[in-house]
Amino acid sequence: MTHFGLISPAASSHINTITTLGWELKRRGHQVTLFGVPYARAQALASGVNFRAIGESDITKENTVQKHAQIAQLSGLAAMRYSLSLAKEDVAILLRDGPAAIREEGVEALLVDYVTYGSGSVAEFLDIPFITVYSALIETEEDGVPPVFTPWNYNPAWWAPLRNRMGYALIKSSEQPILNLVREYREKWRLPSLSGFRDSYSKLAQLSQQPAEFEFPRTELPECLHFTGPYMNPLSQEPVPFPFEKLTGKPLIYASMGTLQNRQTSVFQCVAEACAGLDVQLVISLGGGIRPESLPQLPGSPIVVGYAPQLELLKKAALVITHGGANTVLEALSYGVPLVAIPNTYDQPGVGARLIWTGTGEVVSLSRLNVPRLRTAIQRVLTEESYKKNALRLQEAIRKAGGFTRAVDIIEQAISTGKPVLSANNGYQSIAQHFAEGREQGTENRKEIFR
Repeated sequence: MTHFGLISPAASSHINTITTLGWELKRRGHQVTLFGVPYARAQALASGVNFRAIGESDITKENTVQKHAQIAQLSGLAAMRYSLSLAKEDVAILLRDGPAAIREEGVEALLVDYVTYGSGSVAEFLDIPFITVYSALIETEEDGVPPVFTPWNYNPAWWAPLRNRMGYALIKSSEQPILNLVREYREKWRLPSLSGFRDSYSKLAQLSQQPAEFEFPRTELPECLHFTGPYMNPLSQEPVPFPFEKLTGKPLIYASMGTLQNRQTSVFQCVAEACAGLDVQLVISLGGGIRPESLPQLPGSPIVVGYAPQLELLKKAALVITHGGANTVLEALSYGVPLVAIPNTYDQPGVGARLIWTGTGEVVSLSRLNVPRLRTAIQRVLTEESYKKNALRLQEAIRKAGGFTRAVDIIEQAISTGKPVLSANNGYQSIAQHFAEGREQGTENRKEIFR
């Protein structure tokens, strides 16, 4: 059996993704240890894997709370740039302390989240095999595909690649300070220089939580990239209490704005007002950013909780309102539930664009959010059958993709053989295009007011 090390950002969604794989590896008899900053300890242990802290001398509870409070108030490019400045601090800790900690624990192989920018270099320095895990949308650069931090839809027009290149240049510029830091360590470690972070992704296997159908048509994917579908395992998640006795049986709308950008109370107010008067019941999960008692009385008397048992509620939901985080969206589609997204930052605009592309939801941009616009989107998704039909088609695609068990099969094959596990991505473009062409269309033309 193999001792696997996991490297992930401390964000809840990223840890959930990689520890679900770790849970399955442990179930199969492997040893699993998550390496991370100290405040990731509780979540790691709750998921059933071992934990080894790095950066204990640098990270305090006080500055962590302060940073999270700051990022929760930001949106768009400002949030992304601030997050990248924080990521540089975490990368510096990983590059400085990670190799010694990984050696001391006797790790033989690594699973690394794609946004832990220095983790591939650490694995190369230690000369141990590693797998790259996409906890959100894949970010392989391709002129024909918009960058994931933009709301741009796929467009085969001649001008679209020029637009997309400008977007990729912007994100590369924002990542440059981190890349320079990684290059310094690679030079010290006598490793080849990198032209970009994607050069340091695994050559054995790359795993994406997306099904192939929830992506734009692509022609330049790595041969070892696998679309496995989301990593959902209720057994690896800590139980969360919820007043199920308060559910009335009316169509359930579940609203969650994630666990980072979740302190903009005006968004929750708008969601409640948009649902008030409809024949539905609204459940709002605050994600820990604010306490339920700190909110004013919301219209329609929704059930408001700090955290919710998301998978249990998705089984009952008719609609999900979300910030567009990849985990929530893919989990909703795993249950055949259509969505309305209010993207904020990171890859959330790109997730929203893919909801539009697949016909599984609508998007209301945060900058144009108001009650009439959001209520129109909610009513449209609830009443037009096309959204539900398309969500059910995505549900079937996700089922066939294999999820975390297929992902771990690929991991074990790659590590045991030491050879790349190749995928069938040569037929990928036709899969994505075929799904989009076969999606159910709404009874009316889409209105740009949603965007």
